[in-house]
Amino acid sequence: MKFKKALVTSLLACMLPAAVMAKDIQVGVSMALFDDNFLTILRTAMQKEMQKDNVKGQVEDAKGDVSQQLQQVQNFIGQGVDAIIVNPVDTNAVKPVMDAASKAGIPLVFVNRKPAGELTAKMAYVGSDSELAGRLQMEALAKAMNGKGNVAILMGDLANESTRDRTKGVEAVVAKYPGIKVVQKQTAKFTRNDAVDVVSNWMTAGDDIQAIASNNDEMAIGALQALGKNPNHILIAGVDGTPDALQMLKNGKMVATVFQDAKGQGEGAVQTALKLVNGEKVEKIINIPYQLITKDNMAQFENRNQK
Repeated sequence: MKFKKALVTSLLACMLPAAVMAKDIQVGVSMALFDDNFLTILRTAMQKEMQKDNVKGQVEDAKGDVSQQLQQVQNFIGQGVDAIIVNPVDTNAVKPVMDAASKAGIPLVFVNRKPAGELTAKMAYVGSDSELAGRLQMEALAKAMNGKGNVAILMGDLANESTRDRTKGVEAVVAKYPGIKVVQKQTAKFTRNDAVDVVSNWMTAGDDIQAIASNNDEMAIGALQALGKNPNHILIAGVDGTPDALQMLKNGKMVATVFQDAKGQGEGAVQTALKLVNGEKVEKIINIPYQLITKDNMAQFENRNQK
């Protein structure tokens, strides 16, 4: 009788849907902000990947507020999520987030923006080498400048590691060219509107600028808007490879952008979170390579980084 009972139980279990048998995995995602073209593409990529993997995802907008992001993480923990993914507002202010997740024993994955803290157990970072982006961008500009002239740097949010590292990459390449000099360096907070203001001020002040290296595409486009018809033919390069930037490349208004793989980062973050939930070992740093985009090779990137 015991054998028959066990057999019936086993058969019933086989007939039950997988969703009933297995606990639904829940992932909480806190984005630095929704109002950003690249981060929107990244967010969409994560949502699609979670949907594909039948993961319940709750995605929140921190709206550029460190305390709000921490509150979101604490709420995720209170709700009993299985993993947390964070696109940090301030990469220097992630310790409270790390401490909260670590204390709760919940896997934590940082995406796109590398945290300035040591990743401990059940933690990982999925993103790209920001310094390389700056180097690739400036090498393209240096070539277009024939190795001489003045360059200005449009910097992103100063609380962000990508701002520091991309700028560092630009300056490292400039140092190799005796004929190139950095004459301006100012933050426009990764936004198009702020870049319009900053570049307009440079032009009003009469700064002698031959090229602008922008930490992202949004600021590069803002620079182009400020320059209008660009009578001085100032060379512009960005980072991200957004659809808007590719259109500028196509129109000959930008020299280059650097492809940052939003889909690769988004899918990688979700997959890494799931592996950590399942107790699998993962690399602490998962690098998604950057690639230089120019007018010559842009066709292969046109269908990527779509919202």
